Amino acid sequence: MDKIKFSVLLPTRNRLNLLKYAVETVIRQDYDNWEIIISDNYSEENIAAYVESLNDTRVKYFRTETFVPVTDNWNHALGKSSGDYIIMLGDDDGLMKGSFRIVSRLIEAHDSPELIYTRALLYAYPGVLPAFPDGFLSVAGCAEFFKKGEKPFFLDKKTAVKLVKRSMNFHVSFDYNMQYSIMSRKLISNIGSVKFFQSPYPDYYATNVAFLKAGRILISPLPLVTIGISPKSFGFFYFNQREEEGVEFLKNIPEPELADRLGSIMLPGSNMNSSWLLAMETIRSRYKSEFNLRVNYRRYRVLQVLHLCQNYFGLGTVTKAQMKELWRRLSTWERISYTTRIFAWFLVERVFTITSTRRRSIRRVLGLTDPLPDFNPKKSESRYRNLLEVFEQVEPEAYLHFAGK
Repeated sequence: MDKIKFSVLLPTRNRLNLLKYAVETVIRQDYDNWEIIISDNYSEENIAAYVESLNDTRVKYFRTETFVPVTDNWNHALGKSSGDYIIMLGDDDGLMKGSFRIVSRLIEAHDSPELIYTRALLYAYPGVLPAFPDGFLSVAGCAEFFKKGEKPFFLDKKTAVKLVKRSMNFHVSFDYNMQYSIMSRKLISNIGSVKFFQSPYPDYYATNVAFLKAGRILISPLPLVTIGISPKSFGFFYFNQREEEGVEFLKNIPEPELADRLGSIMLPGSNMNSSWLLAMETIRSRYKSEFNLRVNYRRYRVLQVLHLCQNYFGLGTVTKAQMKELWRRLSTWERISYTTRIFAWFLVERVFTITSTRRRSIRRVLGLTDPLPDFNPKKSESRYRNLLEVFEQVEPEAYLHFAGK
C-alpha cells in the first residue's frame, strides 16, 4: 500500500492564537504525508501571514469572500482537500502524539475501513468554566461500544443504524463531534454529490450519515485527538448559559425552506435542540426510504418545554414573556400532559433527597429523560496552560484504560 495521505481540515475565524497550537500538533507528528487545509472564514486577523511564515507547502491557506455560516466553511475546507483520509479539527483542538502513525497502522491492518471512530480527550482552558477555574483534562467518548475492550473492532451495520435511529429519537448514544471521526475519501464520495456537511449543526448531520452509509466502521478506544473548550468557543458560550452568543459566533442559520417546513413543530427553547432537530430532519428527508427513518417530533417538544421550565424556575434565565410564548404554541393536550409531568418532577426534586441513579429512573418514568447518556468521567485538575502542552506531555496510551465513574 502506498503511504496514506491525511487531510486535516481546520476552519477558523479570528482565533489565530489558538489556531497556532492546532497547527503545531500536526506539524510535530512523526509522520510526514499530510496536508492542513486552513479555511479562514473572513477573519480580521492576518492568518495568511502566519501561514506564509511557516514556509511549509503542506499547510494550505484559503479564505472565504464573506463571513459565511459554519457549515459552508466546513464544506469549503473539504472541497480543497486531497487526502485519502479526512480529519476535522476546530481551531482550538489538536491531534495527540503519534496520531497519524497509529491511524495509518489501523488502516493497513484492517483493510482500509471507510470510517474510523475513536475516543478523544476533552481539555478545558483555565478560566473558561466557572466550576473548573484552573481548567481540566478528561477522557471523552460516551458511546457504550467503547466498553467492549481495548482493541479495535468493527461495529456491525445493524448496530450503527440503530444508533442513528436513537439520535433521531433525541437520545445521544455516541458523540457527534467530527473530531471523533476519521473518514475515508471513498466514504465521502459514496455519500453522493450533495454537500457532505449540512444543517446548522454539520457534525450532528455528517456523523450520523457516516454511520448510516459507511460499509465498515472501525472502532478504536484509543484517544487520538484533544477537543478544546476555549474562550470564544461554542462550548464556552453553551456551558456559561450564553447560547445565543454561541449561535452568532458560529452563524448557525437554518435553511429557510426547512425552517418553514418545521415551523409548526419547532418551539422556543434550546438552540441546540432545535439545530439537532434540523439535522435529523435533513437526514430523514434524504434517507427515510433506505433506512426507514423517522424523527420523534414529540420528544423534541418535550425537551424544549423541559429546558425552558428548568431555566425559568431554576436559573431565572428565561422570562415570563418567553414562557407565555411557549404556552401559546402548545396544544391543549401538551399543556395538560407536559405541565403535569414537569410539575411532578419539580415536586419530587424539591421535596425528596434522591440519588443520581434514582433521579434518572424517575425522569424516565415521567418521560423526561435527559438526551445525554449517563457518562461522567473524572475530570483531573489541569496543569496545562494550553492545548500544545497537552500534546507535548500526554501520551494517548495513558488514557486507554481510563473509563471514569
